[in-house]
Amino acid sequence: MIQTDRNYMTDLLIRLLETPSPTGFTRQAVELIQLEAAKLGIAAERTAKGGAVLTIPGRTSAVLGLSAHVDTLGAMVRSVKPNGMIRFAPVGGYAMQSIEGEYCLIHTREGKRFEGTVLSTKPSVHVFADVRDLKREEANMEIRLDEDVKSEEDVRKLGIRNGDFISWDPRTRRLPNGYIKSRHLDDKAGVAAIFGMLKWLKDTGRTPERTLKIVISVYEEVGHGAADLPPDIVELLAVDMGAMGDDLSCTEREVSICAKDSSGPYDYEMTGKLIRLAEQEGIPHAIDLYPYYSSDASAALRAGNNIRAALIGPGVHASHGMERTHEDAIANTAALLAAYVSAPE
Repeated sequence: MIQTDRNYMTDLLIRLLETPSPTGFTRQAVELIQLEAAKLGIAAERTAKGGAVLTIPGRTSAVLGLSAHVDTLGAMVRSVKPNGMIRFAPVGGYAMQSIEGEYCLIHTREGKRFEGTVLSTKPSVHVFADVRDLKREEANMEIRLDEDVKSEEDVRKLGIRNGDFISWDPRTRRLPNGYIKSRHLDDKAGVAAIFGMLKWLKDTGRTPERTLKIVISVYEEVGHGAADLPPDIVELLAVDMGAMGDDLSCTEREVSICAKDSSGPYDYEMTGKLIRLAEQEGIPHAIDLYPYYSSDASAALRAGNNIRAALIGPGVHASHGMERTHEDAIANTAALLAAYVSAPE
């Protein structure tokens, strides 16, 4: 099987996870991507939407597109309550109970950061009889600032305004047995896998069969990440997390090949080629259908791009919650990417 640099991918993943990047607040993460690309000798052009496109010349002028996203779930300040608590609006789709009790950062437009904690409006069993029955929805959630604030005026004096971004503490842990647990593995693990493939190309002195254009998108979590593609891309392979649970067969140690998601079936020939390459290279993989999922490839197709598209990614447990994957899944995704970009068209 193709061997990629696991330590490199995991180290990059952890740096990405430690960089706050809720959708709409991704500049720092994209700058990290640009710097990492430069280390590999790859040009990375910023897009009008704030993402990046990396170009790697191939043996032919035909173009293969890859995509992954660095934007994550998060929130924005909706308002400040009279008691100094912050009401927030979600950015991206997640269940409110998945963030209850989470630490967070409020990022002001002047560059200040303030810590806080997500709580329900009835946070104590010693005070509220119905604390367990309270529905976890936006109206019943708030953020307690770790500052001496007792009123809206106190909060405003700190410089916090409506529309400021809120990022969740990723709580990243790299375990000795290879497991990695953290928020936002969706899709920073996919980005790490792409860079693992790029480093493999550099280390082995290989040239991809087709010219690669890698789209790093920054609005995937709200549905229009890769809607705008370079016009010469006619084939797009999206790299995003592999879903797990119910009747899905993927595990945290495999690369998932998605044949269909909520946007419909992916390209038959591309998906078949990915399956054949995984079998030929001995890459642990699973083939699944995701009922409640869409990707950058979905966004590109819905936007009217005349492309064929497919989707792969490392298996991630508890997606949009307290996620976990394994170094094997990232390495297997990078290996399948390496096989795909090296294969004849």
